[in-house]
Amino acid sequence: MSNRSRLSRGDNRRNARIKRLREIVPHDNAVIGLDLASAKQVVVVTDHDSRVLARRTYRCSPGELGQALQWARAAATTAGFTGVTLACEPTGHRWRVVGELAAEAGIAMVCVQPMLVARAREAEDFTRDKSDDKDAMLIARLACHLHVYVPEVLSPVWARLRHLGARRVEQITRRSAARQQVRDLLECVWPQVLDCASKPFDAATWLAAMRVAGCDPEQVRGHATLEAFTAAVAAELPAWGARRVYRPILAKIWAAATAPAGLPGQRAAAIERAGSVLGDLVYHAAACTQVETKMTAVIEELGYTALIESFPGISVVGAAAILAETGDLTRFDSARALVKHAGLCPRENASGTYAGKTTISRRGRPKLRLAVYRAAFAATANNEVYAARYTHLTTRKVNPLTNNQARVAIGAALLRQLFTVLTTGTPWNPTIAAGGTTKQGTAQQEAA
Repeated sequence: MSNRSRLSRGDNRRNARIKRLREIVPHDNAVIGLDLASAKQVVVVTDHDSRVLARRTYRCSPGELGQALQWARAAATTAGFTGVTLACEPTGHRWRVVGELAAEAGIAMVCVQPMLVARAREAEDFTRDKSDDKDAMLIARLACHLHVYVPEVLSPVWARLRHLGARRVEQITRRSAARQQVRDLLECVWPQVLDCASKPFDAATWLAAMRVAGCDPEQVRGHATLEAFTAAVAAELPAWGARRVYRPILAKIWAAATAPAGLPGQRAAAIERAGSVLGDLVYHAAACTQVETKMTAVIEELGYTALIESFPGISVVGAAAILAETGDLTRFDSARALVKHAGLCPRENASGTYAGKTTISRRGRPKLRLAVYRAAFAATANNEVYAARYTHLTTRKVNPLTNNQARVAIGAALLRQLFTVLTTGTPWNPTIAAGGTTKQGTAQQEAA
């Protein structure tokens, strides 16, 4: 039997979090449970035993709830409470408008995860009965039990980075969809042209040639000579971020233009569509580059550029994509809290002597996991510390990881180290990152 009585770090952090939340939802405050919708808002006022003190339904938009908050405060005062705390689900962007109204009225606001409301709905009477009135009461109950979180308050700079990051994800998704669509169409009507480059959609010369020809072999042959076609491609090439034409690719495209036609009945229509989609690809690629430039400028404004550049294998754009999803890192208690926010923390499955398979939680922000996963690919290829770690994880004799599992582990490590670098203002150090001591890392920096 263990005599250990000292609290763990997790216990201390949990206790501190509960203390902070209880200061926001004190026992002498009533709780306003708010179920938000576009034109119907249900407001309930409850005590800490979930007894409903007052209830009203408002047929208005979320931006017109100022009067409802004043009514709820008056109802709480009549019931003997000294104040109120507002609780709601983070529904779309409506809750942000309500948050502004609450701040103007001097009312603290907390948010309840919709998943917890769904679980509480089933636990209420063991059915899946759903109504706005019940949901408002359940939101208030969860707030009384401190199953809430304090919503992030974004400054203008961080808000801009958040929206730029969302815009970048949209453009990357559309760009990838356009690339795949062009490939699918060409596989049907002109498959030979896809073999003209090992990675055609990563080859600027191939893309410029397809843009000039409109994905149509007849337009390729419409140029009198290969040299004339080359000159036209050279003029288009700067739009794809390149300067010099790779002539072997053009020679293969010129030869492929005489290949037998596929799907004669649909060839002309499919080629026309492929040319249009290629134009979409050009647009989304340019939009993505534009938004990445703006994100880089925001990182410079935050003063993080030099710290990120000290991190080999992590680009400023990659770090900006991560920070767009995390927000200000100083709001997290620890690096572990940040990893948990990304859903990359281990999820144990153990009871007594049974130990099941441990996986990542996959909770938190999915787009943050995506940004970290993309950064892990680049870090593994360009950072010696992460490359060595990846090799060790995938080749060790005991419990070797798959390639994907190793990248997830490296992504979590990358996130922890990025947190430390940016919150402490300390450049990344390979010795410390590889498991060395702080003294070793300091000595190495001084020697350098």
